[in-house]
Amino acid sequence: MVQTGSPRTSGIGRVLVVVYAILALAATGRSVFQILTKFDTAPIAYVLSAVAAVVYVVATIALVARGPRWYAIAWATIGFELFGVLVVGTLSVVDPVLFPADTVWSFFGRGYLFIPLFLPVLGLLWLYQRRPSKREQIEEGVAGSRR
Repeated sequence: MVQTGSPRTSGIGRVLVVVYAILALAATGRSVFQILTKFDTAPIAYVLSAVAAVVYVVATIALVARGPRWYAIAWATIGFELFGVLVVGTLSVVDPVLFPADTVWSFFGRGYLFIPLFLPVLGLLWLYQRRPSKREQIEEGVAGSRR
């Protein structure tokens, strides 16, 4: 069950959640439109945009949800996002023919004002500063074993 109202959703955390939610909506809309209307022109690019959309949706949920498990999911999705931006961004610069159409992560997120490049770095730094205490990890482990 997703519980909201965690300390991760206050201050800068709230800004991160809002930006992730906006990117989730934008990437989802873009990828659905691309896949439905012109999939045959650049299937890899459009599937990568859909992958980015899923990553942004899961990251948004994980940033809002409480507990060490959701913290780990946030860390994994945002880490995957950074990896994706760096790999797709590098490939799109080195060999632009690989991506005949832009993805969310092409050219390091150029189409999104490079937010996809900087956001995961900020997100990971912010998560690191708010990592769960040993007590929270133990409590979740005990609660998880009772299910």
